[in-house]
Amino acid sequence: MGRYIIRRLIATVAVLFGVSILIFTIVHLTPGDAARAQLPSNAPEEQIQKIRRAMGLDKPMPIQYVYWLRNAVQGDFGRSYQHRISAFGIVKDRFPNTVILAGSSLVVAVIIGLTVGVIAGTRPNSRTDRTATILGIIGASLPSFWLAIMLLIIFSLKLGWFPAVGMYDVRGDGGLVDLAKHLVLPTIATAAVPAAVIARQVRSSILEIMNLDFVRTARAKGLAEHIVVLRHALRNAMPTFITIVALQAGYLLGGSLITEVVFSWPGMGQQLYTSIGARDVPVIMTITVLIALVFTSLNLIADVLQGVIDPRIRLM
Repeated sequence: MGRYIIRRLIATVAVLFGVSILIFTIVHLTPGDAARAQLPSNAPEEQIQKIRRAMGLDKPMPIQYVYWLRNAVQGDFGRSYQHRISAFGIVKDRFPNTVILAGSSLVVAVIIGLTVGVIAGTRPNSRTDRTATILGIIGASLPSFWLAIMLLIIFSLKLGWFPAVGMYDVRGDGGLVDLAKHLVLPTIATAAVPAAVIARQVRSSILEIMNLDFVRTARAKGLAEHIVVLRHALRNAMPTFITIVALQAGYLLGGSLITEVVFSWPGMGQQLYTSIGARDVPVIMTITVLIALVFTSLNLIADVLQGVIDPRIRLM
């Protein structure tokens, strides 16, 4: 088990290294000048070049990356070009808000996806199965930003059932009830795609397992159907379920970024959107690397849990 975990850790570090190179390259190849963005449009060229030297932008891109990586390994992600404070400090303040939205969306997605997937998988070719399949295809195909806009227009602007933007009402006391009201629409918009994906994967796993010999044997022994499903079928579907939930948890961080912009949720997504417009490279790098770190860590945890549940996986 120790060697298995070490292999996964090495793979995780390699992925993070590759992601950091990719994002750093994309950000620096994007049209625009970070130094010019910090100054008025009529600033003289001499002042722009001075800012470029102070920001280290006059050096070749590989050298800039080496400097950034060296500092990042030590926990220093640089200072925000836009706010002149620690980039990590800015992201650290926004990260809990994103976790709240992504966490609530994951809970909703897992409950809906698991329930629908099990019901559809145990009733193949029924009306329930066909309905779940159609809804799953529609849900997995819906762009989260489009669904967020539709929910905002219908349930907030038209019906007035839920708040339109923000995390708390500025006129309220900022309690849990106020937070829950603001969470409803962003959570639905963010959880729709993961719920559909989880439901489809669980249905496929349950459908395959229900046709295996040990399930037929359990039924032949006279066990109740719900015991066969929960104790035998669902238990053997757990490795697949854990993997897909881990993947969707990582997706939710990215998916919630888009939802945050639509609903003005004060998380990393809104900050990333603002930072891209200002070409605030330290903040952009901090957010993207943090998302990659969470995503790969969740997959590492899922791999380890799979190794615990099914020892054969450790030998792969």
